[in-house]
Amino acid sequence: MSNQYAPDTLTTPGEVLADYLDSFAITPERLAARTGLAGKIVDAIIKGKAPIKSDTARKLSQVFGRPEHFWVNLENQFQKDCKRF
Repeated sequence: MSNQYAPDTLTTPGEVLADYLDSFAITPERLAARTGLAGKIVDAIIKGKAPIKSDTARKLSQVFGRPEHFWVNLENQFQKDCKRF
């Protein structure tokens, strides 16, 4: 018998990104300017409408100091969890 944690709700990578924005007191517009990402891409990620791709993860890591794999793993885990629901 396996004893694995299986949450009954999903947290999108965009929700995590929104929390980081709040913690660092950075607006989505400022994040877009600092990363070179289009504002609508940042907005779509926050709303859970667009994934965090590896190039985006690299840019986020430069702003927030979390490694690229942190952001990629958030996205991968979210996609995996979506298949369970």
